Amino acid sequence: MITNFYKYQGTGNDFIIIDSRNINFDVSENVIKKISDRKFGIGSDGVIIIKNHIEFHFEMQFYNPDGSKSFCGNGSRCAVLFSYHMGISPRKCSFLTNDGVHQAEVLDDKNVKINIIGPVKIKELSSIDYELNTGSPHYIKFVDDVDVDDFVTKSQLIRNNNVYKHKGINVNFVSDKQNDIYIRTYERGVENETLSCGSGVTAAAIAYGFKNGLDSGEIVVFTKGGDLTVSFDRTNEVFENIFLTGPAKFVFRGEIDL
Repeated sequence: MITNFYKYQGTGNDFIIIDSRNINFDVSENVIKKISDRKFGIGSDGVIIIKNHIEFHFEMQFYNPDGSKSFCGNGSRCAVLFSYHMGISPRKCSFLTNDGVHQAEVLDDKNVKINIIGPVKIKELSSIDYELNTGSPHYIKFVDDVDVDDFVTKSQLIRNNNVYKHKGINVNFVSDKQNDIYIRTYERGVENETLSCGSGVTAAAIAYGFKNGLDSGEIVVFTKGGDLTVSFDRTNEVFENIFLTGPAKFVFRGEIDL
């Protein structure tokens, strides 16, 4: 079957989007793996299926390259921009995805803002290690410098330890020298480093806010693929009114024989 697809990216986090509103798309694990493969398929950090919804502007289903479902912050921002481009939703919209209902806004031709469902509680494992869920589970480790050669190896040791190996966790190394926050993320489901991770950036900003005693904040986080902004309000260990803002872009469209 010939299937149309669209390629979008948000700070280098790239996604295949399939408009399934009027077709019965086979969302099998094998199909997701096939089209996500960078050698034998289209290649992506995830697959987004857009569907109609009776209550919200659209429904978005997100799949990691290994076929597992998850929430994806950057993927959500790309889905919102796609929906706006296709006339599915206005600039301000609501949509349903894997972790619940989100509100979003296309701010201009290249920046999209979404809310992260709260409240988010943070677990302090040590003075530099934190665990929290921003739609997807994240491990945050503060380090002196994120530019280490063995980042993937070190991340895999955490991701595959006895605590996390069954359900998996995204691993983030974060440095906050001179209040500039840099991050590298190893994503579960991708099982490798990605150029950016929206929910990881959100988790890093929240951990930074907790670590530095901030009651609220608007924090810029630098990834390999570009910078994203996270805002939040905090009461003790609970964070609410969380928003993720940053660029999203249409890359190309095509068709694939499945």
